[in-house]
Amino acid sequence: MNTTPIVDVATLLAEIQAQIDGGNLVTVSETIETASVEQLTEILERLPLKQRAVAYRLLPKDLAIDVFERLSPGLQSDLIRGLQDSEVAAIFADLDPDDRVWLIDELPAALAPKLLHGLSEKERALTAGVLGYPKGSAGRRMTPEYVSTRVDATVGEAMQRVQARLDEAETIYTLPVLDDNRHVVGVVSLRDLMRATEETSVADIVQPAKVVTAYQDAESAARICTGARYLAVPVVDKENRLVGMLTIDDAVKILEFEDAEDTARQGGVEPLRRPYLATPIRVLVSSRIVWLLVLAIGATLTVQVLSVFEDTLEQVTVLALFVPLLIGTGGNTGNQAATTVTRALALGDVKPRDLGRVLFRELGVGVMLGTLLGIAGGMLTGLVYEPRIGFVIGFTLIAVCAMAAAIGGIMPIIARSLRVDPAVFSNPFITTFVDASGLIVYFLIAQAILQIG
Repeated sequence: MNTTPIVDVATLLAEIQAQIDGGNLVTVSETIETASVEQLTEILERLPLKQRAVAYRLLPKDLAIDVFERLSPGLQSDLIRGLQDSEVAAIFADLDPDDRVWLIDELPAALAPKLLHGLSEKERALTAGVLGYPKGSAGRRMTPEYVSTRVDATVGEAMQRVQARLDEAETIYTLPVLDDNRHVVGVVSLRDLMRATEETSVADIVQPAKVVTAYQDAESAARICTGARYLAVPVVDKENRLVGMLTIDDAVKILEFEDAEDTARQGGVEPLRRPYLATPIRVLVSSRIVWLLVLAIGATLTVQVLSVFEDTLEQVTVLALFVPLLIGTGGNTGNQAATTVTRALALGDVKPRDLGRVLFRELGVGVMLGTLLGIAGGMLTGLVYEPRIGFVIGFTLIAVCAMAAAIGGIMPIIARSLRVDPAVFSNPFITTFVDASGLIVYFLIAQAILQIG
């Protein structure tokens, strides 16, 4: 297979689809030979389910495993269902234990025992060990295939252990250093081992280790790994004994998954867990309809507020013109604050105990933003209509921005305290709440300044 692509993905995709439709499987194999691993991954993501299974069956075994590992867990699950049992068993056996667990989490529960039964006793035990930890935990994403060394070993002995497990270990570049009770004393890099003489004691070159616990949230563990730019971090159990390693590639995969989930929920949809073009239309609909119904129900609050202040609108009809501006500005301000604080929570910059500080800061930000917008909006409105209407708009923008920023800032923290995904309580709900409350503030300010009832 060529390592350098000679045809673009769109052309390859069209050719493969036409060849599969025409039953020219030999030609499909020849076309596949001209594609890179990256191109084949993208092609499989774009092919319909049945054509995807046919194309995948025509890949050489080694290439098939490489491509399969690059697919999202959701797409892997779809592909597994389109393959024969023997093909599925071969793919499943060639995956690393932690990658098997990623896949199992996306498969129907009845299929997992069948796949595990087809593994060798050793691989089944390794996979079962990872499966034993709660979903969403670091233990569920760690690899049990690593190389460790004892603190009282020599460099020569440590290198022998590396060479002995070279083909089966998922990571060899960071070795956890253990005492007699398998407690992590520190870590040593393969680079440092190669620099030292064989007689050097591992204790002389060991470095302090940052460890994560197997029951720790996988996202927080991944941020520790990527934030410190570690190649891998040791994962320990409740007794502080080593049970696995969280590698940098798995940490990045976790963060990509979590960021995609947060982005989707902040936009008012459920995460797809597979590429857009590989997602059936019914799944796209189901990912959005629940949120639309919830937001539609929430929007009735806005309607109720307008009905309460119907008399005010009848007396000063010009007020109705500014409703979209005010609720739009309030929603955008709240969403900005929620997005910023949600990100800060994910990075560990903000903790639930910082609720008061965040409230104070976002209130200040909201007042400043509202003042700037209020001065500009109030002056323009006063020139076009009358000064009193300008004052109404100016003061309302200050109040709405301050309120929206404060609510947007504290809602993600409240959600985290309730052990709910902050993204769920972010933009859609904040927008709905700010719309209704902002209108109340608007009409109350208008009644006070314009002296209407």
